[in-house]
Amino acid sequence: MRRIPLLFLALTFVGTVHSKPNLVVIMADDLGWRDLHCYGNASVDTPHLDQLAAEGMRFTDAYAASPVCTPTRAAMMTGQSPARLRITNHAPGHPDGFALEGSSLHEAANLRHLPLAAVTLAERLSAAGYTTAHIGKWHLSFVAKGDKSVAETALRPEHQGFQVNIGGTSNGGPPSYFSPYQNSALQDGPAGEYLPERLADEAIRFIRENKDHPFYLNWWPFSVHYPMQAREKLIAKYRQRTEIKDPIYAAMIEAMDAAIGRFLKALDEAGLRDNTLVLFKSDNGGYNGDNRPLRGFKGMLYEGGIRVPWIVRWPGKVQPGSLNATPVISTDCYPTLLEVVGLPLTENHPLDGRSLLPLLTQTPGFERDTLYFHYPNYAFHKRNRLGSALREGPFKLIRNYDDNSLELYDLSQDIGERRNLVPQSPQLTQRLAQKLQTWLDESGAQLPTTH
Repeated sequence: MRRIPLLFLALTFVGTVHSKPNLVVIMADDLGWRDLHCYGNASVDTPHLDQLAAEGMRFTDAYAASPVCTPTRAAMMTGQSPARLRITNHAPGHPDGFALEGSSLHEAANLRHLPLAAVTLAERLSAAGYTTAHIGKWHLSFVAKGDKSVAETALRPEHQGFQVNIGGTSNGGPPSYFSPYQNSALQDGPAGEYLPERLADEAIRFIRENKDHPFYLNWWPFSVHYPMQAREKLIAKYRQRTEIKDPIYAAMIEAMDAAIGRFLKALDEAGLRDNTLVLFKSDNGGYNGDNRPLRGFKGMLYEGGIRVPWIVRWPGKVQPGSLNATPVISTDCYPTLLEVVGLPLTENHPLDGRSLLPLLTQTPGFERDTLYFHYPNYAFHKRNRLGSALREGPFKLIRNYDDNSLELYDLSQDIGERRNLVPQSPQLTQRLAQKLQTWLDESGAQLPTTH
């Protein structure tokens, strides 16, 4: 039998590896559903994300797994709901059993970091030969002072499947957007260097250095989280727009967009566009911007707290300029990206998400009728009610734990959640309430307590 030259085998292997799609997940922090121009914000310039949407699919009814950051990030990395993970509040949150003054309702117990035992998306991809990098905010490694069971540094991205970690610590927000950054996982740059620009530089460096084999880049910008800081020239631009209430916030949005634009250009220059899936989303609803017509904001189970922008570009697979109104959620990222690269799900890993590949490719096969949410804790602002919620079709049910009241809205007619339909729809309310309770039971959800 004729021997095949080793060089041919090597080239064949490399070609096979190259056929795997690269994955880039960019998750903004505290960016509201309407903060981008392509989502209806006519006052802020976001040309690069607008172009990304024009070249891919934009979801109108996309949700964060939680109205705050840590649970959403954990859910995205594992495909499991915050209720199942028992990671239900932003770290560090409040002391265990916290209650508002004068209230007998105490928060549910809450895990404040992603355990090492959790199987992450990065671990699955790394084991399959992907080069993996995390750049930016992590916020999944908080350890309480005095807890000797594990070190915070042992919970960082490099111990959760990422071969590179730049900037990922337990911090929920940057001490400063300008160097020096006071970040133990990010070397300071020159005085005055701006964090979004620096993280874009790091992301560009990573793809250039790894363009010859498949990679997974988890780029989670700190933008547009507090502190409100941007370059003065850009702030001055938005001071000239009288309709803008917060010119610093608007400048932060455009600065993030510009940084992403530089990265996307570098992706093109490296010849990687056609074989790279880019997913852009936010970790929860907006806090500093104008969420109208949505009700509420970050930390609330109303749409303003959980509905987020979500864009996917994958040339040759996702139709440019497509719009999708199917409700999707953060937990869908895990099974979606695994199916995109051809990795199977594992039996010992319960999933709450669904693969969005049929939606992205506009083929049959996507099945799910209900999304679930569980937030039995107080946000940092303490202006929310402890609760759980579901969305089935156009209907949204919220269960409030302080008085066991229910709220029912038809989002197709009332996206602002102003008309509570409970009095006129008792049967629907009862059915959805039971459905929510069944999910809570099956998920092992921790509930608030009264004392």
